[in-house]
Amino acid sequence: MALVPYEETAGVGLQKFHKPLATFSFANHTIQIRQDWRQLGVAAVVWDAAVVLSTYLEMGAVELRGCSAVELGAGTGLVGIVAALLGTLT
Repeated sequence: MALVPYEETAGVGLQKFHKPLATFSFANHTIQIRQDWRQLGVAAVVWDAAVVLSTYLEMGAVELRGCSAVELGAGTGLVGIVAALLGTLT
């Protein structure tokens, strides 16, 4: 079980979740994801795990070309967006 404080001032590392826009650069594209912690909670922010997995896919560590995938419980969907930009989803 994870403890996730919901107050903006609860922790320095959590402040990024309260910003309305998160910007990333993957697959030669700039990706902007709207976040809404206050209204939608933990499902509406880009978590570090999504950034790590997106980086892993971009590194080409796994060959997914020609494979199909379904992204369930993906929150903001960053990993699916990156995979599609990399041409890994059919």
